[in-house]
Amino acid sequence: MNLMNAKPFRRNLDLANGRVDLSHGSGGRAMAQLIADIFLEALDNDWLRQGNDQAAFEVPAGRLVMSTDGYVVSPLFFPGGDIGSLAVHGTINDIVMAGARPLHLSASFIIEEGFALADLLKIAQSMGDASRAAQVPVITGDTKVVERGKADGVFITTAGVGIVPAGLSLSGDQVRPGDVVMLSGTLGDHGIAVMSKRQNLEFETQIVSDSAPLHGLVADLVAAAGPSLRTMRDPTRGGLAATLNELAHQSGVGFRVEEDTIPVKPEVAAACELLGLDPLYVANEGKLIAILAPEGAAAALATMKAHPLGRDAAIIGAAIADDNRFVQMITAFGGGRIVDWLSGEQLPRIC
Repeated sequence: MNLMNAKPFRRNLDLANGRVDLSHGSGGRAMAQLIADIFLEALDNDWLRQGNDQAAFEVPAGRLVMSTDGYVVSPLFFPGGDIGSLAVHGTINDIVMAGARPLHLSASFIIEEGFALADLLKIAQSMGDASRAAQVPVITGDTKVVERGKADGVFITTAGVGIVPAGLSLSGDQVRPGDVVMLSGTLGDHGIAVMSKRQNLEFETQIVSDSAPLHGLVADLVAAAGPSLRTMRDPTRGGLAATLNELAHQSGVGFRVEEDTIPVKPEVAAACELLGLDPLYVANEGKLIAILAPEGAAAALATMKAHPLGRDAAIIGAAIADDNRFVQMITAFGGGRIVDWLSGEQLPRIC
């Protein structure tokens, strides 16, 4: 849809009381009004204002990184964020785990007939605010409307591109025995925030999602410990447990972590106990796992702790030689257990 052609129809929707109908996906006047009143207004930038069906941009020197993701979180609004800001943060974080500087995003919206225009505007504005705060604009996009009952409100698919500087190559197959495992902060905040809202649970202290863009923290970390970095991952679905198991199989190593060193907020731990969940498997949207050679560990940890998003950073374990590629944990009581892959879906639709 040519956004420039939509401009004459701006501010014609009843944003306070109106709802999306099938005509908003028809390609006609109603669709132009939807795009102009909501998406162009909320996401406004130089690329969108050109009104093309694609965006052209200059690419600085380095290797391109690209990521794509879909967001179907339920509920759409949760403590600490919503599907709009989550889509921006999640896509940025996937890009920067390669050590890249994020450049641009795209977004596609699948909207259900009957969805409130006021909620759609709130989501679009949140997305725009998040992208501007991160200085990573949404420069192209698309909207589709489907029949009532076919989309559960709104789904968002995003893609992002970034640039990795010359000389930096991070990959999940580079971990070696003896490498240090570092976590940037507390586990489980996002998953429990979403689940508590979904289940209408109230706690003495509100649990807030950790959803945040990590490119600033990653840039500092690469500057401080770049040559020693092996790989980075954001532990989203499946949490820390799934991430370490993935890396173990990619690199052909095992991991040994210590339960006492893994930061978990008391209120999150209490909520997990109430819900029968293990924080190791609960999703995060503003944390990273960094694995690096031992000689870079001290500088990396100090750099993380100096950043607002890494204040609770900790070294939680190390890679070990293990043909079975097991993730082992030394418990708080001095015993041991295997931290296996997640069996089934512990927390569905948390991103």
